[in-house]
Amino acid sequence: MSKIEASQTHSSAWIAQVWISFAAAVGVTSMGIWFLPVDPWVKAFMGMGLLFSVGSTFSLAKTVRDQHESDSLRKRIDEARVNRIIAEHDPLKPAL
Repeated sequence: MSKIEASQTHSSAWIAQVWISFAAAVGVTSMGIWFLPVDPWVKAFMGMGLLFSVGSTFSLAKTVRDQHESDSLRKRIDEARVNRIIAEHDPLKPAL
């Protein structure tokens, strides 16, 4: 990973688009559940399902991000070890 890749952040337009699409998706789905012509217990069950889906989505996204960061760190450590071994290696040094 280069220094450029490590320091890049999301643009403010991208962040706004993500939050707006999230709010719209949850809002429109909630309105759809609210206006369904069914008993209140069915609406409550569907609302609970929506909340659990949103919560598990956040958990999944965090887990995938953490896994990616862990793999990235492990690769950088391995690369540093290989670079150190290569730097210390002297092909003209006689074997002991």
